Amino acid sequence: MFTRHFEFWPKHLPKSLPIPESTIYDNLETTTKRYPNKTAIVFYGTEITYEQLHKEVEQLAGYLQQELEVSKGDRVLLYMQNSPQYIIAFYAILRVGAVVVPINPMNVKDEVAFYLSDCDAKVAIAGQELMPEIEPCLGVTPLQHIVVAAYSEYAQQELDYEVPPVVTEEKLIFISSAITGWKEALLAGHKAGPSGGTSDDLCCLPYTSGTTGKPKGCMHTHKTLQATLVGGAVWGGATPADTSLSTLPLYHVTGMQHNMNGPIYLGGTMVVMTRWDRDVALTLMERYRVTRWTNISTMVVDFLGNQNLKKEAIESLRMIGGGGAPLPEAVGQKLFELTGLRYVEGYGLTETMSQIHQNPLDRAKLQCLGVPQFDVDARVVDPVTLKELGPHEEGEIIVTGEQVFKGYWNRPVETKGAFVTIDGKEFFRTGDIARYDEEGYFFLVDRVKRMINASGFKVWPAEVEMSLYKHPSVQNACVIGVPDARRGETVKAFIVLNDSGKDTSAEEIITWAKEHMAAYKVPKIIQFLDALPVSGSGKILWRKLQEQEQQKVEG
Repeated sequence: MFTRHFEFWPKHLPKSLPIPESTIYDNLETTTKRYPNKTAIVFYGTEITYEQLHKEVEQLAGYLQQELEVSKGDRVLLYMQNSPQYIIAFYAILRVGAVVVPINPMNVKDEVAFYLSDCDAKVAIAGQELMPEIEPCLGVTPLQHIVVAAYSEYAQQELDYEVPPVVTEEKLIFISSAITGWKEALLAGHKAGPSGGTSDDLCCLPYTSGTTGKPKGCMHTHKTLQATLVGGAVWGGATPADTSLSTLPLYHVTGMQHNMNGPIYLGGTMVVMTRWDRDVALTLMERYRVTRWTNISTMVVDFLGNQNLKKEAIESLRMIGGGGAPLPEAVGQKLFELTGLRYVEGYGLTETMSQIHQNPLDRAKLQCLGVPQFDVDARVVDPVTLKELGPHEEGEIIVTGEQVFKGYWNRPVETKGAFVTIDGKEFFRTGDIARYDEEGYFFLVDRVKRMINASGFKVWPAEVEMSLYKHPSVQNACVIGVPDARRGETVKAFIVLNDSGKDTSAEEIITWAKEHMAAYKVPKIIQFLDALPVSGSGKILWRKLQEQEQQKVEG
């Protein structure tokens, strides 16, 4: 067990934390009994109590179970932006013992079709603005029915701050027996049967990509979710009196756990934003006396660049932190001068349902992953020999703990390769290269193999390459990450055109890519080559291109 950090462990916290053996849905039910009249959600002027939230979860659960025949273990796709409906749908799916499959609302129809087919989801709950991407999947994938939601049904109009157009858009009408409107589903009058889930039941299947380029579903149980939402709440000193600003996307494990499931477990209030807007965030922080804000560092950089920012507007903040990318030291200092708070960085993966490391609130280090959390055994090993390494030696992070996933959905080979047994314990291989200092604080050295970190979004080159190969003019493609002043990193594609596509322009390829992949994956830079560098076995030498790009930057 790695214990080097115990000397610097927060004095008021235990080193071990028991994990609830109840389900995530049980958390909502318990909180509703405790605080029925407390505001659970604030959404563009509308306040929703826990009693109302619970009632609508029950109504939707009844429709899913009785009308759409969703039963225990079934996968239900959740394809929506941050909204009350997202939260209601998430808990309604769990209420009937089904499995939430949360996907990025930036995904386009080819990607959505893959997820539906891979997890065999027959039912989806989607935002109406995303129907052009998911409706074509009816009948050509396992998808049989869609419940569609309009965010405007929960938002107030004519507010004194800007509301995203997607939230103000009027409800659309869909004429199809395979599509049900949100309100129609709630008012159908169906009641779900008794909930009988256990903590070991599969409940969430978020997707991550791998070196093969194919996204993989990470199998998480109620217990793996409880581990990080309870651990995060205790570590961060959260209470039922807290009001959180929910700006991270709820489909992402960090947003899911810290902006939704954590507050519901405690009975806190969530101020939900559908789209990031620094002016609106400032208004909401001041108006609702926000106490906690978990985010990505790019949001903080943008927020602190607001000319309208005044110290008194954010004086209610008690905790601010997140991950995704290191926060620049100068930005962290400016934040401290404004709030008296140190930015609390953490580290986790989709496979670990958010954090496995986090900085202590009273002893945080900038640009640092933090220390292993409650009951987490994290080590740094040689990625080839698996020999455990010491302080300041660079190697792969391996980890074991209650939050570690149960394997990749229907991918036994990849699952086997993701774990290794050391000292009689099974460790997950993160693929991240890191080191730790004498005090047991971990620091990231290199990203997971080839992963590109663009504004906190994980972009996997192999996945982008696979899409580019579908372009009729592309013969060969290699994708790398290059430095970008705004995004941290951005996507660059080296492309060899085939004979029939010699006149194809970079702009044509970028336009095509926007139709076939999520916006954050689209290459922003295209460079045409006559040939890609390859090894003797014919393997594309992506690292050589990466090194050449780095030399340009250094030059």
